Amino acid sequence: MRLRLAVAIGLAALAASGGTAQTYDDRPAKAVSPNYGFNYDRRVVDIPMRDGTKLHTVILTPKGASNAPILLTRTPYNAEALTTNRKSGDLGTALYGYDNATDVIVDGGYIRVIQDIRGKYGSGGTFVMNRALVGTAENPTKVDDATDCYDTIDWLVKNLKASNGKVGILGISYDGYEPLAALVNPHPALKVSVPMNPMVDGWMGDDWFHNGAFRQMGMDYIWEQEATRDNSLPWVSSSDDIYDFYMRAGSAGELGKRMGLEQIGFWKSILAHPAYDRFWQDRAMDAYLGKLPLKVPVMLVHSLWDQEDSYGALATYRALEPKDVNNDMVYLSMGPWHHGQEIEDADTLGQMRWGQDTGTWWRKNVLAPFLAHYLKGTPMDVAPVTAFESGTNEWRRFQSWPNEAGEGERLYLKPGAALGFDAAASGEETADYVSDPAHPVLFRNRPIQAVGYDNNNPWPNWLADDQRAVSSRPDVLTFTSEVLTQPLKISGRPMVKLTASTSGTDSDWVVKLIDVWPDQVPGRPGFGGYQFAVGMDIFRGRYRQSFSEPKALTPNAPLQYSFALPAANHVFLPGHRIMVQVQSSWFPLYDRNPQTFVPNIFFAKPADYVKATQRVLVAGPNESYIALPVVK
Repeated sequence: MRLRLAVAIGLAALAASGGTAQTYDDRPAKAVSPNYGFNYDRRVVDIPMRDGTKLHTVILTPKGASNAPILLTRTPYNAEALTTNRKSGDLGTALYGYDNATDVIVDGGYIRVIQDIRGKYGSGGTFVMNRALVGTAENPTKVDDATDCYDTIDWLVKNLKASNGKVGILGISYDGYEPLAALVNPHPALKVSVPMNPMVDGWMGDDWFHNGAFRQMGMDYIWEQEATRDNSLPWVSSSDDIYDFYMRAGSAGELGKRMGLEQIGFWKSILAHPAYDRFWQDRAMDAYLGKLPLKVPVMLVHSLWDQEDSYGALATYRALEPKDVNNDMVYLSMGPWHHGQEIEDADTLGQMRWGQDTGTWWRKNVLAPFLAHYLKGTPMDVAPVTAFESGTNEWRRFQSWPNEAGEGERLYLKPGAALGFDAAASGEETADYVSDPAHPVLFRNRPIQAVGYDNNNPWPNWLADDQRAVSSRPDVLTFTSEVLTQPLKISGRPMVKLTASTSGTDSDWVVKLIDVWPDQVPGRPGFGGYQFAVGMDIFRGRYRQSFSEPKALTPNAPLQYSFALPAANHVFLPGHRIMVQVQSSWFPLYDRNPQTFVPNIFFAKPADYVKATQRVLVAGPNESYIALPVVK
């Protein structure tokens, strides 16, 4: 009886509501967000491209704006999420997350536009990672990121009545690639481009490879970007410590197979193109732009400790700067930051302290006046190059950045683990170690977390980690100078000139240039002796003669390997020492070289991974050295 009464009461209530059990819902079909008291208007538009594809675009216009410039960012990281208000009617609360220099945008009164790129989140079309440009062998269509930039800007200046018809484009990382794409065939309304930490050449030294060595810790990014339109299918590791995760798989190719990556188009391309062939060359934006006329002022922004894209900004600068005949079109900013840290408070980098908030200083004194000059016509006092000088921890102004073409001063690796500017007096001599793929040298201490940007993840700062963690390993050579009595300043790219042999038929070479702090540092107990890496990088030996045609190494034959370390603007202070470390693995950041030449390391088998004896020449006519760009 009670049950029947309860059912009757429920049905009566449902009938009173006007619905049925199958269709009634307390929620509206589509809620409309109120904007009472907001100081900006939010508009969402799907902008049509020349092929009919529509790109999802969020437009934030300050209330009362008139004759305002437009700042555009194109992103694969969800335009809606980057412009969703956080319980406040202020424009600043609608601009958060990756790629927003909020203080500059809000204070400057800009119309802010953020757009999902083709094939991501709300935008139509297909997604291709680092899509090749129209006219290259890899893109037979008539659309690319450059045409999408052009069509978007064209729509904006024709439809945003509150604008002054001037557009700037800026972004970080993948979003930093888009301001470069906009320069290919720039729209007349595009007045300035700001690529920050841009992805430029994924094989030479940005996200996917460094000098041929594969950065396998980016595999989760490939999965999450391409598995779904909205990044809703996560990559799930079976280990908290990803050292175990990668070691148990063996090769990166085997791990990709286990994790389902062979469904993903870009992963298939990586497997098919391990060398620097046409696939990668067609995507090298620095080389492409170097062939085009310079029409739009550009500010390239580089982080001196960029753990993801350490190559692109300066490679593009080297390609564009020679075209800037009046020294007023190509600008460069270099800060003591990790990837994207320029839009944050940035008074530290890991354990390093700069004594100032370098991010806020740069945005206020460089980015804001630069944008205002080209988008509003206000005067500016921004040098062609603004670079932070670590060591002295001061900002410096330059008319240009060194072209880095010279030999520099030779810092010799010497017998007895010594390091100095005078060559060794003895005959030919080597420093030896055994490299064992079963026990690779780590890029940071275990447990090693996956790539992440939450507050507790060490990934953003690992390039500033203390290198003492590996300096005493028997498979790491460590060379140290005498204590400096005078400051030594370098500006440019240190060049590695390593002469070495291996008992195997392939080998990786990792070289680190390190500033060793005094044994005791006043006010910082425990910091004495800190080994701070000024620059580090890796080179895969099979590409010694050609990046596009790998060749086996001749066992036990001394061969020269020449490659650049990331750019530095640093002063080694009196009381400090200079150190160079050499090793043959950097795991699990990079996949292990089996040290046996195989056609494709992605498919290396367990039996291919062998120990190898490595010998580095430290005396004689072919003595190894680092060519330092010393500034007198």
